[in-house]
Amino acid sequence: MSSFSTSSSTNFMFLYFFFFFLNLPFSNSLLKSLAINATVRRAPRQLSVNYYAKSCPQVESLVGSVTSNMFKEAPASGPATIRLFFHDCFVEGCDGSILISSKAGSKELAEKDAEDNKDLAKEAYEGINKAKAMVESKCPGVVSCADILAIATRDFVHYVGGPYYQVKKGRWDGKISKASRVHQNLPQSNSTVDQLLKLFSSKGLTPNDLVVLSGAHSIGFAHCKQFVNRIYDYKGTKKPDPNMDPRLYKALKMTCPQFGGNVDIVAPFDVTTPFSFDNAYYGNLEAKLGLLASDQALSLDPRTKSLVQELAKDKHKFFQAFATAMDKLGSIGVKRGRKHGEFRKDCTMHHV
Repeated sequence: MSSFSTSSSTNFMFLYFFFFFLNLPFSNSLLKSLAINATVRRAPRQLSVNYYAKSCPQVESLVGSVTSNMFKEAPASGPATIRLFFHDCFVEGCDGSILISSKAGSKELAEKDAEDNKDLAKEAYEGINKAKAMVESKCPGVVSCADILAIATRDFVHYVGGPYYQVKKGRWDGKISKASRVHQNLPQSNSTVDQLLKLFSSKGLTPNDLVVLSGAHSIGFAHCKQFVNRIYDYKGTKKPDPNMDPRLYKALKMTCPQFGGNVDIVAPFDVTTPFSFDNAYYGNLEAKLGLLASDQALSLDPRTKSLVQELAKDKHKFFQAFATAMDKLGSIGVKRGRKHGEFRKDCTMHHV
């Protein structure tokens, strides 16, 4: 999602912000917790957990060998890859189109180079490319980049403490990757609930899916530009967002000046357990500690508020719902057949 921002080069630049925030009067328990334009459709029948049972039975272990090392070497690859998957599926469907590199001299940039994707950490792309190379060395020409991205995303969700779920496979890689199709198909950090519901509905996702999938903001970081208006000029009022806890407002204001400042500074989506995938994100929304306006709005709108409250109380329910929602997300706009799909040997280039 557009607001799922993670950058390896700035992964720890939020520490000044966060250490200040830790000095605020939170409970001990909270302080300790730190340590797609597609019509509504059913998942294609061809998608199956055992799709590669005969052609590449070891595909998940091959991908896992790469993702586990990536997570140890570059933890930012976790939230970045999850965001990469969201952005891929919401634009042209889950077809690996976000992995394509723009051609030199081309008038049309690829999705990867769209403004909304520029903050995606390079480790996310590197991890998928390494996993693809590993799979190709054992099962050449068999497994799509789209499936590798789906598997890697599940791995990273699990590595950061989230649920482990089965990944259905059988996606082909897409033949179209255009930057011009990105912005209107992604949620924005200031999107209203009306806008979010309309967008998610266009992808075949429900209001409940919106709330549950937003829980991916349990981990990851956002740059100041994504929430600076909440601090200084909320909806043109020249005042801060009244639905922001004063403690959060004070901390963010010290970190993100209205003009200028370090563009690499980031703040965690989840200010209480930023490195753990859990349901604290929803409790933060109830306490007006949501970082983005689009997140905080979920706890205020009657169409989404009740589920926010339920998930804040029940981590197990959140995990179950998240696994189910990820399965739906992974079925958006799936490509099948040579007319609309391909199997790339290199995820960054269309098959020739």
